[in-house]
Amino acid sequence: MPPETSPDSAAGRFGALGEAELQTLDRLLDSAEHTRWQGFYADRERACPFFVDAPDENLVEWLDRGLIAPGAALDLGCGNGRNAVHLAERGFTVQGVDLSAQALQWAGERAQRQGVVIELLQASVFDRPPAVASLDLVYDSGCFHHIAPHRRQGYIRLLAHALRAGGLVGLVCFRPEGGSGWTDDEVYRRGSLGGGLGYTEADLRALWGECFEIVELRCMHMQPAGSARFGLPSLWVMLARLRQAP
Repeated sequence: MPPETSPDSAAGRFGALGEAELQTLDRLLDSAEHTRWQGFYADRERACPFFVDAPDENLVEWLDRGLIAPGAALDLGCGNGRNAVHLAERGFTVQGVDLSAQALQWAGERAQRQGVVIELLQASVFDRPPAVASLDLVYDSGCFHHIAPHRRQGYIRLLAHALRAGGLVGLVCFRPEGGSGWTDDEVYRRGSLGGGLGYTEADLRALWGECFEIVELRCMHMQPAGSARFGLPSLWVMLARLRQAP
């Protein structure tokens, strides 16, 4: 077991592991994590902040400001499709990927209701990675903080490979107060991510900065009840542009 650490010191800690070692660590977490997502979206009325129709406030703002232009987009961990549908409405060709069949059914119903087409795929992005240089935008609202510590760097490199030159990543993830508060070592000791890991600003800059130029990194803006946009201050939002393929 690796020594006790938190994400902000973990940028290079798993870089030397081979695929067999990565898969061994996968097996420590797979049972708890896959079980969690298969039942998570079963009750659409449950009290969950993001079981709403509204897209993320930062996504709408970035589009309105012209920081993101229409193109080929991948919504990772698309859930009920609220962001994927918004991207399609704004002129993107969109694929949504999620582990949960129930989430994808919900997303498909939303797309049909809104009169847009999105491709939906039930998969892990590690098992079904996008083609190299095939995307203009990867949007991740709540997926990264559920990526296991030993897969973080591989995840970032995978997204970098999938983006075209100058492509963008939009990220929404837990701030420290929003996550489980567990260190990396606790994740493996408990066999779970504890509902998601929180990151500091320094964590995100260290982890993403090698391959990406960070355009914007801020707290998500709280939105009032009934707003047409989703926002909680316990989340980071980050827009980053590919600067080099790994």
